[in-house]
Amino acid sequence: MLPMALAQTQPTETGGLLQSWADAAPGTPPAPWRVVGVPGGKVPLLAPDIAPLEGQPVLRLRSDKSYGALSHAIPAGSEGRYLQWQWRLEQPLANADLRNKTGDDAALKVCALFDLPLEKIPFVERNLLRVARRVSGEALPGATLCYLWDTALPAGTTLNNAYTARVRLRVLNGNGDALGRWVFHKRDLHADFLAAFGGETDTVPPLLAIVTGADADNTGGTSLGFVSRLQLMKQ
Repeated sequence: MLPMALAQTQPTETGGLLQSWADAAPGTPPAPWRVVGVPGGKVPLLAPDIAPLEGQPVLRLRSDKSYGALSHAIPAGSEGRYLQWQWRLEQPLANADLRNKTGDDAALKVCALFDLPLEKIPFVERNLLRVARRVSGEALPGATLCYLWDTALPAGTTLNNAYTARVRLRVLNGNGDALGRWVFHKRDLHADFLAAFGGETDTVPPLLAIVTGADADNTGGTSLGFVSRLQLMKQ
């Protein structure tokens, strides 16, 4: 059972566009969720798994000098706009610092990947993205918006990823937030996308995927967090 304090705020499982974990068996998350690592296996893979917590199946994210994400593709034409979930951080990353490359790790993140056309992307970044797509063999998105729980920065912090401006970060839970408790969020992806990428486009491109994960490959640390009831809603 979830704590009574969450009973009035926990997100619904009904009417969502993502495969639910509500009835999933322990182990590998159900399709179409898929685990994604660093191409070429250069970094140990964090394998997100479904585990029971307080009587409910939730997604467990345990990083140990590793990287891993769980991705759910969004079919073309889907009208999902509102992303909602609850998460809980048990063990933060001791040396994470999103402001530089050596500290660019996250114990908990939920991201939305958008198909921003190349012509909307500034020239230098456009060419860098082309190279990255060719080298990785992946259809990397033109714009990614990530929500994070980060104990080194205050909630409300927004910044670019240390490696690429194609990824914009927003800290929802930060230093001072209590560990070991569930926190519910619901975000308007259209509003948040335009706040992050409005300098490049005044329209919201199609949503490609929803991703959640953790990584500790840069800091070489360990972390533990949980995500539950992640859903993409039309309203």
